[in-house]
Amino acid sequence: MKKELIFLLVCLCFRATLAIAQDRQVTGTVTAEEDGLPVIGASVQVKGTKTGIITDADGNFKLTNVPVSAKTLVISFVGMKTQEVAITGKALKIVLKSDSELLDEVVVTGMQKMDKRLFTGAATKLNSENVKLDGMADISRSLEGRAAGVSVQNVSGTFGTAPKIRVRGATSIYGSSKPLWVVDGVIMDDVVDVSADELSSGDPNTLISSAIAGLNSDDIESFQILKDGSATSIYGARAMAGVIVVTTKKGKSGQSRISYTGEYTMRLKPSYRQFNIMNSQDQMSVYQELQQKGYLNYATVSNSADSGIYGKMYELISTYDPITGQFGLANTDEARAAYLRAAEYRNTDWFDLLFSNSVQHNHSISISSGTDKAQYYASLSAMVDPGWTKASKVERYTANLNSNYNISKKITASLISSASYRKQKAPGTLSSDIDAVSGEVKRDFDINPYSYAMNTSRALDANTFYTRNYAPFNIFHELDNNYMDYDIFDLRVQGELKYKPISQLEVGILGAVKYSTTSQEHYILDSSNQALAYREMGTSTIRDRNPLLYTDPDNIYALPISILPDGGIYERTNNSMIGKDFRATLSYNDVFNEDHIFNFYSGMETNLIDRHSNWFRGWGMQYSMGEIPNYAYQAFKKGAEDNANYYTLTNKHERSVAFFGNVTYSYLGKYTLNGTVRYEGTNKLGKSRSARWLPTWNISGAWNIHEEEWFKPVMPTLSHAALKLSYSLTADRGPSNVTNSNVVISSANPWRPFTSVKESELYISQLANNDLTYEKKHEFNLGLSLGFLDNRINLEGDWYKRNNFDLIGLATTQGIGGEVQKFGNIASMKSSGIELTLSTTNIKTKDFTWSTNIIYSHVHNEVTELETNKRVIDLVSGTGFAMEGYPVRSIFSIPFRGLNEQGLPTFLDQDGNVTTTGIYFQTSTPDKLSFLEYSGCADPTDVGSFGNFFKWKGVSLNVFITYSFGNVVRLDPVFKNTYTDLTSTPKEFKNRWTIPGDEKYTTVPVIASKRQNKNDSNLSYAYNAYNYSTERIAKGDFIRMKEISVAYDFPKSVVNALRISNLSLKLQAANLFLIYADKKLNGQDPEFFNTGGVATPLPRQFTLTLKLGI
Repeated sequence: MKKELIFLLVCLCFRATLAIAQDRQVTGTVTAEEDGLPVIGASVQVKGTKTGIITDADGNFKLTNVPVSAKTLVISFVGMKTQEVAITGKALKIVLKSDSELLDEVVVTGMQKMDKRLFTGAATKLNSENVKLDGMADISRSLEGRAAGVSVQNVSGTFGTAPKIRVRGATSIYGSSKPLWVVDGVIMDDVVDVSADELSSGDPNTLISSAIAGLNSDDIESFQILKDGSATSIYGARAMAGVIVVTTKKGKSGQSRISYTGEYTMRLKPSYRQFNIMNSQDQMSVYQELQQKGYLNYATVSNSADSGIYGKMYELISTYDPITGQFGLANTDEARAAYLRAAEYRNTDWFDLLFSNSVQHNHSISISSGTDKAQYYASLSAMVDPGWTKASKVERYTANLNSNYNISKKITASLISSASYRKQKAPGTLSSDIDAVSGEVKRDFDINPYSYAMNTSRALDANTFYTRNYAPFNIFHELDNNYMDYDIFDLRVQGELKYKPISQLEVGILGAVKYSTTSQEHYILDSSNQALAYREMGTSTIRDRNPLLYTDPDNIYALPISILPDGGIYERTNNSMIGKDFRATLSYNDVFNEDHIFNFYSGMETNLIDRHSNWFRGWGMQYSMGEIPNYAYQAFKKGAEDNANYYTLTNKHERSVAFFGNVTYSYLGKYTLNGTVRYEGTNKLGKSRSARWLPTWNISGAWNIHEEEWFKPVMPTLSHAALKLSYSLTADRGPSNVTNSNVVISSANPWRPFTSVKESELYISQLANNDLTYEKKHEFNLGLSLGFLDNRINLEGDWYKRNNFDLIGLATTQGIGGEVQKFGNIASMKSSGIELTLSTTNIKTKDFTWSTNIIYSHVHNEVTELETNKRVIDLVSGTGFAMEGYPVRSIFSIPFRGLNEQGLPTFLDQDGNVTTTGIYFQTSTPDKLSFLEYSGCADPTDVGSFGNFFKWKGVSLNVFITYSFGNVVRLDPVFKNTYTDLTSTPKEFKNRWTIPGDEKYTTVPVIASKRQNKNDSNLSYAYNAYNYSTERIAKGDFIRMKEISVAYDFPKSVVNALRISNLSLKLQAANLFLIYADKKLNGQDPEFFNTGGVATPLPRQFTLTLKLGI
């Protein structure tokens, strides 16, 4: 019996030992190749079984009960390549490599880097290589059509000007609604604040309106566009309009690389075939009618401010050459007819003469390397643009250094520094003005080449001087003698230190200094038309009419004299900004019981911005005499009498501080809850604590449906499904000019009838508004993402609803305290929209790939409350304005009621009558505004794109189409009550009213005769009203062939033979043509505002790109 018991015990022990031998324990650590840090939450699965686990806060894992038969582990993590590792008897050390195809699965908010499975907001990640437009130095323009919910309008294409970007539409009425730009975790601020509406003005300040114009596009790794409140809430009261996060490239451990990129861009000249501008023959027929109506006779033209063909003809007739004994032109019918006939067949191509096909080239070289202890990336770039137009030139140089250091297992540090210098030349220009009485928009001395080519008669001789502003004028001479030089320097230095006392806890400190300075010098040389106009008094009539001459009010017998008898004008505007940012953060990441993922992120930050600007104008600068001033004292006397400044000085200071926290909890990566709170204050708003300090927050959740066990049977047909939900409160500080937290006391020099009693004063500009607070927005977002056929088809959709309230605007008060209009939180608006993105991999074989990307977004907003004055001129302008019950940028039109029996336009006026000149553009009474007809919104409501990418071996083809619908465009204001023989007219003039009865067949008004203008001195009101009427509005809808590119990656055999790592060539064509646009536009670009100044449209261009890696 005893032997039997011993035998049974031995058998049991052997059986237990056998069981133990069949199962075993596997341990290891997972780290990232890029920085050597542990990967938290990586999936470790025994291949062929359901046994698995996720790594802890140290990247460690421990698998128990692993069958002896198991040979391999499968390790995966979002954004990294999946690896299969053989099971050994030792602890495994697994290093995961980044997967460029999956990098969009990692969300970068600028402060945090999150696994997309745990991210509960609406965001779109864009790889820079996929969206970059070669030859387009401004990276912001690359975002057009790339992300659902993001509208990019190229209102001006001149380098330095920012496009009009909207993330989910407008968020403010008087504010800019511009998204916040964050580069490597640091907010980028503009050196001067230019509102979204001012971007299309063409004013000189627009050339320094882009805070990121100094970034080299070749240094950028990716863009992350944060759209809803859950995604942007960490930025609180600065992110109501969305956030665009830019991540720059950095070095990688174990990799050393030298890369060169060269871009060579040729831009096509515009062509008159695109537009409906009259040729010289048709134009001369218009001039002939002007002559018949009493305009182009000798007596009128010889003393007129502007004259062209006929003015030059009369000048030649009356100019005697004593050397030849002949007049410039014989005063005979035959000679005059021959002169006019030559002009009739001249057909000058101003586009060909003023534009150039010169090649813009951009060179960028970068060096990257790294070890386990340190990684760095350094680059230099140079862009040289000889100029698409005359008197335009750009040179930009950038430098960048991004270094990271793993000082120890617990301490890491990074240092980023970037600098850029830009030297730019542009045609001389002044700011545009609008006459709110007559409705006329004008820009004195405008010599913008594009505007000139569009508005100047093709009958003119390019080498002849004509008359403008009473002085001789030739566009090429003026561009050489009237220009602006810009010098822009940007510097950003930032450092970050991170310390991990324990593996789950990280403490971080970030500090950044940003410095920007701009210098704008306007050179108006001695012989320029603008300088000569100040001293032109060829006849007594001209002397009396020239508004630039000065008459001494102290001398009743004084005659007009010049305040610029010698030399020209020198103007200088300097702007500088220094910003200092500091951020301290604390983050905790842990995994509990292998099922519960917990992330906590908190911190505080301070921001300081000081802006300084000064302006100076010097009279009598003799450029041709060694650049020495010789000024007349009357220039200062006139300035004092006009109460005008000859120099200004401005300083602005902004301060803000914020405290924030973010908590994320996820169970098995399936169910995620997220909450964010931020509490901040700024010195811009009201003094009371409730106004100056604001808490913003977000609550959101996500459900990764594809992680459920019951989802497995439908895979891979339905391979991915996730649902997101968020509700948030974010805010904005409102218009940049709102600063009345305390009373704003300004200084001025009051007008006095005599300069001898001149004095200065202090006055209350704005009363203190203790309760003026942030503009706020509640947003609800519902998102769904689906993947089909093993994620070869991916569909993402978002629906959102927004309520914006406490929007800042001008309120009309009873005048208590002496201020009738003051800023207050008086408006609200609501909006909603949908966003859809469909990405498909249609064909994927070893040698051939075809993928398609379709983007569509729709947004609708409505002003629900607005207690402010609105004038007719505000509502009918091309940028639009706001009215209750309509979108925030609504364009209204004056109701056109046809032509009368004299060919003059008639309208329904504010009193309900049909009139010609009875439109009062300054009408602001609400009851008097109802006569206006709503035409549409200035901002598009439906935008998107359609792209196809093909790749066969080393050859790739990209075809990218963008579209925009739902907005309207105000047509160029080409109709006037008087015309000169300098200007061009559109082809609509062929259908103009000429004889009684034509009003039944045409809506193009008559060329008003001199008698008609004499009978009605306000006839300009009628033609300006016609420019703002229902007749002069068009749909802004378009479909554009944005990009076609062909690229070739040289095979490895060639690359290895050359002893380099990679070599590629790409030919890219951008902005080729409009597939569809409203015929009423007649070639006018629906995105571009032809306002003159420094504005030009985006050109059609071809770029050859060479990429070389060593």
